[in-house]
Amino acid sequence: MGKIAKIEVKEKIILGIDPGTNVMGYGLLMVEGKSCRILQYGVIHLKKYSTHELKLKKIYERITGIIDEFHPDSVALEAPFFGVNVQSMLKLGRAQGVAMAAALAQDIPITEYSPKKVKQSVTGNGNASKIQVAEMLKNLLNIDELPKLLDATDALAVALCHHFHDGRLQTRGRSAGWKSFLEENPNRLK
Repeated sequence: MGKIAKIEVKEKIILGIDPGTNVMGYGLLMVEGKSCRILQYGVIHLKKYSTHELKLKKIYERITGIIDEFHPDSVALEAPFFGVNVQSMLKLGRAQGVAMAAALAQDIPITEYSPKKVKQSVTGNGNASKIQVAEMLKNLLNIDELPKLLDATDALAVALCHHFHDGRLQTRGRSAGWKSFLEENPNRLK
């Protein structure tokens, strides 16, 4: 008689974030083995706040609240798309930084993915539109009805991309210098 291998199914929660200064999307996936299910997704409305500083404060508070409620094992963020408006990019970068700080304050590892990588991972097309990404997620994650604001599905796409790549791309927040890097990668110099 042959041995029966015991299969270990590890659960993990991934928080995906689509940074924004007027609307920030978030999505939480529960991963059990290779299967995923949605825990929650939505948007943080920021347009109603009068100053950029107040928006940043609200981002930090809301992301911290989501982290406290769901205790994600990792956070995946979409990297800002580089456009021509420098002021918009600066504000978007700050919003992303505040979301990252909320995760880092809880010692949660962060991985950043380019918009093209997220689209490629979810749809097979790095130039897919928001609606194409949302429709693919509708099928992959059994979403009954798409939300009005696709920032929420964009955040789910980032979380799903992270699951597909198992956090192996552009990891940030894990190595705090050369010594930490060597401890985390003992065979790197051998």
